[in-house]
Amino acid sequence: MSRTVETAGIGLAQATVIPRSFALYGDSDTLRVRWFTEGLRRLMIERGYHEIPEPGPEVQVVLNRIDPDRPRPYRRKSAPTFVVALADVGEPPDDVLRAGYPLLVRALANLAVMVSDDGAPAAHFVTLEQGRYVVRHTGDDDEFFAGVFERMEPLASSRLVIANEFRTDLPEVLWGGDHHTRQIRRAGEHLDALDLLPAAFPIEDILSERDLRHVKLLYGIGGLSYGNASARRTADGPLGPEFWMSASGVDKSALTDIGKHILLVRGFDAERDTMILSIPPDVKPNRVSVDAIEHWMIYNEHPEVGAILHVHAWMEGIDSTEINYPCGTVELAGAVAQLVRAAPDPGHTVVGQRNHGLTITGESLDEILDRIDGKLVRNVPMD
Repeated sequence: MSRTVETAGIGLAQATVIPRSFALYGDSDTLRVRWFTEGLRRLMIERGYHEIPEPGPEVQVVLNRIDPDRPRPYRRKSAPTFVVALADVGEPPDDVLRAGYPLLVRALANLAVMVSDDGAPAAHFVTLEQGRYVVRHTGDDDEFFAGVFERMEPLASSRLVIANEFRTDLPEVLWGGDHHTRQIRRAGEHLDALDLLPAAFPIEDILSERDLRHVKLLYGIGGLSYGNASARRTADGPLGPEFWMSASGVDKSALTDIGKHILLVRGFDAERDTMILSIPPDVKPNRVSVDAIEHWMIYNEHPEVGAILHVHAWMEGIDSTEINYPCGTVELAGAVAQLVRAAPDPGHTVVGQRNHGLTITGESLDEILDRIDGKLVRNVPMD
């Protein structure tokens, strides 16, 4: 058996980040950006953040002040570094997502904040998961920047789990998959028929090949389609529950190849924040979906859960997470797992991820799709 560890980039797994530290970067210096940056900087220092004069691999948060017409990315050396792109957009954008998402990916940021003013300042947030919301100035600077900080800080302090260790020890009998992987394939085809897979933006068209590779390494996303599906294979493997799961950055409507499109998750190494995966030999694998840590938590705690489906849609009357944590973080996984734990029937429940979508548990993917048939609302409510 051979092992290959793919981290979030060269040297990124070894980087040591100073907790509660931040640095300024970028060359945009409009009066509005200067006012916003200084207000946020002052509050962060008051809340215990240490300002580092020059950004580097040790800094936790980088505030990158960008020109919206020519956004200059901050090319971090450490995946734990959280980058906020700050842009002066003048008038409030008509479509926050379409205005902010290209800025977000071109700046290689985790979060974009567009500052506008139509008589009163406002901060419009856009996340990698397509979440968007606004904090408006109501006459008090301290209250405004406190609102901005409360939206930003939980995301900036969250912990990504996107490293994968690939072990070429998948039994030959599974190289072609099994009935669980066929369920995952059918689920992808079903979601495609419901038009729930396409990415909001063709990231491949927005970014250069070099920047696209950087985004994939940093966040574990590919941009081809959204959503994911998994199915439990065993209740207790050597490293805990084992489950098949769709890969990151692949077309979910055509999940055909084991190791490339569907992977077997063997376990989670908490010391290295790494998912352990079993693949066939002589396969160049894709990384597993960034939500693997969330699915692992749920399978680990609820043996009655046989499958999990994640879609970018909504259902009425469900409980949802309170904070828009990034996908692939321990914090989001824990928040979703807590909702599943609190549900009357954890094995058959639907919970929401605020400003993002749904996590649905069930006996099998076929059972889940039958249970939610006709109940999904395509547009996820944003606040």
